[in-house]
Amino acid sequence: MLHIRRCQHLKLITKTFVSLIHFKASRHVKLILPRTFAFKELRKSWFSIHSLLGDKNIILMGPPGSGKTTVGKIIGQKLGCSFIDVDDDILETTWNMTVAEKLKDVGNEQFLEEEGKALLNFSASGTVISLSGSNPMHDATMQHVKKNGIIVFLDVPVTDIIDRLNLVKIDRIVGQNSGMPLKEILQYRRQFYKKWYDVRIFCEDGASAEVIADKVFDAVKRYQDVDSETFISTRYKSKHPAEGISPKHFSDAVIEGLASDGGLFVPQKEFPKLSCVEWKSLVGATYVERAQIILERCIHPVDIPAFKLGEMIETAYGENFACSKIAPIRHLSGNQFILELFHGPTGSFKDLSLQLMPHMFAHCIPRTCNYLILVATSGDTGSAVLNGFSRLSSSDKQRIAAVTFFPENGVSDFQKEQIIGSQKENGWAVGVKSDFDFCQTAVKKMFNDSDFTGFLTIEYGTTLSSANSINWGRLLPQVIYHASAYLDLVNQGFISFGNPVDVCIPTGNFGNILAAVYAKMMGIPIRKFICASNQNHVLTDFIKTGHYDLRKRKLVQTFSPSIDILKSSNLERHLHFVTDRDGKLMTKLFQQLENQQHFQLERIIVEKLQQDFVADWCSEENCLAAINSTYHTSGYILDPHTAVAKVVADRVQDKACPVILASTAHYSKFAPVIMQALRIKEINQTSSSQLCLLSSYNALPPAHEALLERIKQRDPKYHVCAPDVNILKDHIETLIQSHFMKVF
Repeated sequence: MLHIRRCQHLKLITKTFVSLIHFKASRHVKLILPRTFAFKELRKSWFSIHSLLGDKNIILMGPPGSGKTTVGKIIGQKLGCSFIDVDDDILETTWNMTVAEKLKDVGNEQFLEEEGKALLNFSASGTVISLSGSNPMHDATMQHVKKNGIIVFLDVPVTDIIDRLNLVKIDRIVGQNSGMPLKEILQYRRQFYKKWYDVRIFCEDGASAEVIADKVFDAVKRYQDVDSETFISTRYKSKHPAEGISPKHFSDAVIEGLASDGGLFVPQKEFPKLSCVEWKSLVGATYVERAQIILERCIHPVDIPAFKLGEMIETAYGENFACSKIAPIRHLSGNQFILELFHGPTGSFKDLSLQLMPHMFAHCIPRTCNYLILVATSGDTGSAVLNGFSRLSSSDKQRIAAVTFFPENGVSDFQKEQIIGSQKENGWAVGVKSDFDFCQTAVKKMFNDSDFTGFLTIEYGTTLSSANSINWGRLLPQVIYHASAYLDLVNQGFISFGNPVDVCIPTGNFGNILAAVYAKMMGIPIRKFICASNQNHVLTDFIKTGHYDLRKRKLVQTFSPSIDILKSSNLERHLHFVTDRDGKLMTKLFQQLENQQHFQLERIIVEKLQQDFVADWCSEENCLAAINSTYHTSGYILDPHTAVAKVVADRVQDKACPVILASTAHYSKFAPVIMQALRIKEINQTSSSQLCLLSSYNALPPAHEALLERIKQRDPKYHVCAPDVNILKDHIETLIQSHFMKVF
């Protein structure tokens, strides 16, 4: 289906005439050119516009004062094609009166209908068209023009528009005569602009019309070139492409999850970058607005159209989050700031991705296929995956289900209860009598077992995919909150844009800290990435020495179970980057890790890694001490993972700039550890009693209401399996039979 969508997107039907084109010699003299002249003009400009437009129109959309007419004329001149201003060349020609006169004559509502009717009788090809500011408020009109055009939204901040309109006397804005303030009129219209555009152009204050026109050219070229943004496996051998899998599109990477050669998908080209001015324009924006801009740059519109992406983002970061800021940042003390990533429905940073990723996944997959999501969890991912996929539409839940494998005795009691309690009609929890590394390895083995995956496809019409951070669709949304945290520091006046910050992140599977690296690639000035480990400090040792060594190393259960990980999957993505995309080397290193349990980087690569990364680890004793001291000095309760980050930041950060500590979970999920750290005697209580007791302390952050509600629910049944991949395979087959076969 994806192939068909791409073919439809590329298909250009050459037309040999323009059915109707209106020109104006001036703003007051009307001229209608005959078809023969229009045909000659089309032939004349054909060769200059065909490569960019074909038979498509470039349709400029935006509020009054956004510069559509000026920009459109420049584009038309550069392409050597016709330019049409809807207000001047269609509406006034059709009505034989000015737009202002028509608006005064018929009123706001009737004007929209008359305006829409006039445009429904118009068609053109290979033309630059400037819509009126109110055209997008008429659905039938926009559906008509969108059939043969690429709609480009000139997104100018409302305050800039008001400043521009105040310089000239404007009397033809729909709603202007109702007494509604101009600012409210413009803000109201944004919902319609967001509904229709294919590409958005950020029009920063002071940018010339020529600069905006160039941006339109680049955006349209990107839109037309569906192969401009592809993904490769970290084990892709660029010098010998025939030896590896071919590049994939975003949709393919999301659907497949793991590359068939065992590698992870990464962008084939550099990460998109926002300019300093563009970032500054987002300082006062909401989290949803920032997410839309960032993801539009990272996801090609043929994979997920901009309006659809916007709907997903608003759904994901809407009522499901307890805090309207989604991921607020709070000053802790000195130069340290807490990035609170636990306001989602399951109380961990995984919600920031897993409330969005299921909607992207459902959009990307073929409608005729069933998909089973396999997930290994070290604690928080399991409940976040089950919660996220349970929020899909009823029809999507019939064809998409999720299974999460967790170490039966390797997560906190509350995490276990939460994972089990998150089971829904399309999601199940499976306890495994082993550790997280076994669960993660088992999932990868099942993905790479072509006999098993082929059997599921042929026998049950079901394909396997992932929602761990090995899946690009799961990792990408994490970039947003790292960028947003920096912008919030600027907005709150702690720093000026351009001042560097450090980030300190409790790290196990390397996904969270890698997302911060990607935020830096997009233009956020992060100086150092501080990797904070617990007693399972294989990553810290690796960053310090370049030697990844699992020999004689046994996983230790700690107070911070979500980073109790020895095999860090996402590290491969970063090593692929620092080795200049050497897929052959990645294959060698990670096959060596699998077979010999260790590998050593060359010194030059280690030095390159250490330019941006520093690392250290925290003992259990120091973790408890950090929770205790932070509470008594600031009234703030850290969860054990955040405490690990604070201990490491205190030790290695030089205080030359602010440091953002990623708070990856709400402390309520680890009540026994918190009570031990705060020396609360009533430690041997039920989970519900412990949470209620902690919430009575009135500490910061406040109690997590969704977690308090969770303890009131009865836990459903769940399965426990031996650490045997074949047993897990049998269980998966049983679940597929019970869900997907029942649907049919």
